[in-house]
Amino acid sequence: MRYYNYQKHSGFGNQFIRPRLFSGAIKNIIIANIVVFIFMFLFQSERFFLYYFGLVPKFVWSRGFVWQLFTYMFIHGGFGHIFWNMFILWMFGNEIESHWGKKEFYKYYFLTGVGSGIITFLFSLNSSIPVVGASGAIYGVLLAFALLFPERRIYFYFLIPIKAKYFVLIMGVITFFSSFSQGAGQISHLTHLGGLIIGYLYLRRKRIFADINFRKPKIKIPNPFKNIIRKVEKQQKPPKHTGYDTDKTMQEEIDRLLDKISREGYESLSEQEKQTLVLASEYFAKKSRSKN
Repeated sequence: MRYYNYQKHSGFGNQFIRPRLFSGAIKNIIIANIVVFIFMFLFQSERFFLYYFGLVPKFVWSRGFVWQLFTYMFIHGGFGHIFWNMFILWMFGNEIESHWGKKEFYKYYFLTGVGSGIITFLFSLNSSIPVVGASGAIYGVLLAFALLFPERRIYFYFLIPIKAKYFVLIMGVITFFSSFSQGAGQISHLTHLGGLIIGYLYLRRKRIFADINFRKPKIKIPNPFKNIIRKVEKQQKPPKHTGYDTDKTMQEEIDRLLDKISREGYESLSEQEKQTLVLASEYFAKKSRSKN
């Protein structure tokens, strides 16, 4: 009776790129996995390791085995499982580590591994089937490779050349639909998908946050500036001088803001004050040009 569910690779073992020699982080991760694997099978303690150090979602919350969200990455269910995981890590991870450095690679690897474990846990809270293997982090590594070197060709099954970006896209689509399948494979596919999601969110976080900031609603500016600012934005001429008091009030506001900058620096201004300063200055500059 099979009592564990390790992550399969959907053909990852049959791809080829030119590998480099072992680098620091890659070497240490592979050694750690091999040491655990040898110890587990040498002392015939596979079941113990699966249930205490593999990821058993139900045990995480019912027994407090929170360390499993980290340790499951170092437990593998057989020689083929650990071989292909470490082979892919070596093939793709070396170039990423050379590009990022040892510290950043460690950070990314464990972020995607633990993050995919958390996603697996959240979507299978009552599962008592152990999930083991580094495949969540491996999928994160593949995603990073595709984003860093999108045009690099991978020889799928040693024969079919395919660009890295398309390869990972295909694997992502397969993994996404596989995660909805019923049966023993559901948890492992979800872990793979989690590695892709966490990796993408981390690597594209600056762009994502920039898009969120860009879509913030415009700040409403109170009177007496609102009507004049609206005309400036539409590049219309301001009304003729029933507005002397408005001009004077605006100039006083500009002077106040400039004094505040002089005392406390530009960053002390609120977003509303910054926008008021810019738009009021544009108004006076345009008015000056129209007179000339």
